[in-house]
Amino acid sequence: MSRSGARRGRAAVGVALSALMLATLGACGALGGEDTSKASGGEGGLEKTKIKVALLPVVDLAPLRLAQEGGYFKAEGLEVEAVDAPSGQQAMTKMIGGEVDIAFSTYMPFFVAKSKGAADIRLVADSVSASPKSNAVVTVPTSPVKTINDLAGKKIAITDKNTASHLLTVSVMKDHGVDTSKVQWVPMALPNIAAALSSGQVDAGYLPEPFLTQASKVVGATPVVDISTGATQDFPLAGFGALGSFVDKNPKTLAAFQRALGKAVRDSADRSKIEPLIVKYAKVDAETASLLTLPTFGSTLDARRLQRVPDLLLQTGVITAKLDAAPMLAPQAG
Repeated sequence: MSRSGARRGRAAVGVALSALMLATLGACGALGGEDTSKASGGEGGLEKTKIKVALLPVVDLAPLRLAQEGGYFKAEGLEVEAVDAPSGQQAMTKMIGGEVDIAFSTYMPFFVAKSKGAADIRLVADSVSASPKSNAVVTVPTSPVKTINDLAGKKIAITDKNTASHLLTVSVMKDHGVDTSKVQWVPMALPNIAAALSSGQVDAGYLPEPFLTQASKVVGATPVVDISTGATQDFPLAGFGALGSFVDKNPKTLAAFQRALGKAVRDSADRSKIEPLIVKYAKVDAETASLLTLPTFGSTLDARRLQRVPDLLLQTGVITAKLDAAPMLAPQAG
């Protein structure tokens, strides 16, 4: 080949490579930003590209809603179908029954089910921990309860016995040396507690956000004690669980779910991104969404921190034998 022929050949190869690079960049741009699915093997690499997750209409799920509506799951090659559930217990029941792949719940039902041998429960991602002023036992001006010492022997509204609302209230009362043995625990739905306080049906009640802010606005409720104090400071409240069979068969799918959720948690630091989603999914007005105290969002599980939950269940007699949290944790994508 002549020198001029070789130059023409090298030029043609250069043009072809440039065209390939432009095509690749164009494909990334079409996804609207970072394409993590290719780096993670998500382009056809996921064992399951569509999963069902049982969810509740709560503030705690703002990062997951951001991951849905912001395309974070899609960027991982994953489609997440939300399945509504009225409570964490029922979300877990849907998971055990095979109706969904992953369930959101407070941690306590997961550990209780594991302790009873009801299912091979694995915890796959964190959701929220108690932050200061996000969960509290509250009272109203007409109540005889003025301080935490007044709670002994009174009527206290909770969602149910052996739930987070019950056991965390017991824990903070014991921290302050307040007798819990004669308390009248009154189970009721969270939206009804403010009215029950106002009418005198109960003397105090456990409320998380957004019910805490709503009760303050509507009936003048004020905190008796912040739950995120003492033994329950920064307490792990809720997360995502799955069956061991799903975790073992779908490691890449699970890692994609965890990565998308982790990015959404980081982006949730910008409150303007999640307040509209709280209004939409947690069914609160925009003013309340702007005023409420957010919980501490998380995504990566830590066995030592999570051990506090089964330890509290054991201390309060809900479970009768020590339960180790570490073997229940699915591998974490980080």
